[in-house]
Amino acid sequence: MAGATCPLIMGKQSHPPDWSQLFKSLLSEGTKLAARWLPKGADGLEKQIRLRTEELQEFQQRRKKAAALRPRKSRLLWLLPLPLIPATAIALAIGDFAAFAGNASAYGLFLAGAMLTHIGFKQEVSLGQQKFLTTGRRPYKTVGGLTIALATALTAWAGAGHSIPIALAFGGGAFGAFVLLYGLDPRLQQVVADKGDTNTQRVTLALQEAEQKILTIEEAASRINQPELDKRLTRIIVLARKILVEIARDPDDMRRARKFLSTYLDGTQRVVTGYADTPVTNRVQTIEDNFSRVLVTIEEVFGQQYQRLLENDLRDLDVNMEVLESQLKREGLN
Repeated sequence: MAGATCPLIMGKQSHPPDWSQLFKSLLSEGTKLAARWLPKGADGLEKQIRLRTEELQEFQQRRKKAAALRPRKSRLLWLLPLPLIPATAIALAIGDFAAFAGNASAYGLFLAGAMLTHIGFKQEVSLGQQKFLTTGRRPYKTVGGLTIALATALTAWAGAGHSIPIALAFGGGAFGAFVLLYGLDPRLQQVVADKGDTNTQRVTLALQEAEQKILTIEEAASRINQPELDKRLTRIIVLARKILVEIARDPDDMRRARKFLSTYLDGTQRVVTGYADTPVTNRVQTIEDNFSRVLVTIEEVFGQQYQRLLENDLRDLDVNMEVLESQLKREGLN
């Protein structure tokens, strides 16, 4: 029996698996999965890298703006008149009223010049963010430099006892040094291209009104303090400014962007300002979700508007090249 069962047992034993075939099957399936999912994964990774890069750039821009709003260049002007303090005290102690009055007045002028220069730096930063608003521009830095020059001349004349021509030379030198170190107030520049057949003044006023709306949106966005919404609002504001710059470069685009200027920007201002004015305790999840969806739509519309302006410019360029080519052919210069 034992001998009879042995073949049966041997017949029931399974054959060893074909490892090479199994490996080929696994490799084939892995290749198919890689071909299917790797492009999607690479695309997703690229989007994540691009998003992180944009976030880093936005963070660096916010850091630069915050640093620019605290100008450090003018700090030297606050230290410049410090020697006048002991000089004023000594003049008072020895009874030299003329030197006392001159040094005290010069010290006050130095402080006034430093404050004016500081205000001028802050205005310069603010105007650097504004391309179209020109109201409220005053030459604070220039007046501050002249005040510093006057204080220097007064110190040289009343404090150090120099003659008036020498004192004026000291003042002129101080003003020259001020201009080299800090510069003067930026001049007004024409920001709208003059094409002759377009009312430049009308376009400028429309862009100024639009930029004021963007500044209102920006101010309201700063009061929301919600990271995800802040990022989307930042992108919306950047797109809005790009559209204004495109219109300024080609005023004919204002006809194409009229709805953006009159409808979309107004609606965005009302929605963002209304949400920012809502107390945090009243911002229920439903309102926040609705506001987030509205921002998504606004960003898409602004992006489409900007792309439409760029595409129109390309079509205009094609038309201009075709016209030029036709003229060259008629003149036999092709």
